Amino acid sequence: MLGGKNRRVVFFDLESPKDRRRLQNPETVLSAQKGLVILDEIQNQPELINVLRVVADQQSNKARFVILGSASPQLIKGVSESLAGRVEFVDLAGFDLSEVGAASWETLWLRGGFPRSYLAAKNDDSLAWREGFIRTFLERDLPQLGISIPAATMRRFWTMLAHFHGQTWNSSVLARSMGLSDKTIRSYLDILTGAYVVRQLQPWYENIKKRQVKAPKVYLIDSGLMHSLLSIDEMADLQANPKVGASWEGFVIEQFARIVHPKELYFWSTHSGLEVDLIFFSQGKKYGVEIKINEAPTVSKSMRNSVAELQLEHLWVLYPGDEPFSMAKKISAWPLVKMCEFPLGSVK
Repeated sequence: MLGGKNRRVVFFDLESPKDRRRLQNPETVLSAQKGLVILDEIQNQPELINVLRVVADQQSNKARFVILGSASPQLIKGVSESLAGRVEFVDLAGFDLSEVGAASWETLWLRGGFPRSYLAAKNDDSLAWREGFIRTFLERDLPQLGISIPAATMRRFWTMLAHFHGQTWNSSVLARSMGLSDKTIRSYLDILTGAYVVRQLQPWYENIKKRQVKAPKVYLIDSGLMHSLLSIDEMADLQANPKVGASWEGFVIEQFARIVHPKELYFWSTHSGLEVDLIFFSQGKKYGVEIKINEAPTVSKSMRNSVAELQLEHLWVLYPGDEPFSMAKKISAWPLVKMCEFPLGSVK
């Protein structure tokens, strides 16, 4: 078929028996293609990675290949090794504020960014879709990636992570709760991280005398999935839930990561109580972000001390209000609804 600007596009769905039959002789078929060739659900036929390397190196090759599919550490490793120097990785996330509009932030926060969840006619329909996604992910997707952990066990672990969302990782606590070893619990966390449903936010270290937290913080990437695992289906339920602050923090972190696009994100925390929710760098300068659910945030002693200790160029406080305002020297409040206008590099 023809794509935009009359560009030829060929699509193979590797979950379709018909398309798998079309690729019974993959090197012959793929070598004959021109234009854009899309291979969806590549995890179903990982052996095609080696075929693509051969085809891509052919001088007669006139095609560009887009590989889509579920995240698999083994598959990604295979792609990296087989197609080294020939491949670019693009991580695809759900909807963000730049796509749905700032006025819809509450719906995006409650339902998450998966299109069918966000666009559902009612909250009940959205919740039903997310429940179906969780079940399919655990019962089908993970086994397809070679992970043989029982679905009930992984769901229990995932639910426990939802309760620990935004906290510093402590494998011993979770291991005791599930009756498993620390090593096993850590492997479960790495599986969900590799499947792009969990973010491990790494700590930043400074050469200071204070003792600093060295374990990562753990967040569920999609706020809608977190709310499903916690049985939250309405905004009123979310606002009354003890995890509302942690949920807001994780939601804002994901919006910041997707819209502002810092190369790396860290958090910083000391055992004496100083903490910065996000640390990032731009043009060689160090910046901080605090995330507050309060609609009228104020400057805290921890904010002032953190700016001084870390020698931050500036500290922003992201909050659910409408207008930005200066809070103190090197400290400004910035509303979530203006995330697309975030003034990186323009604050003195």
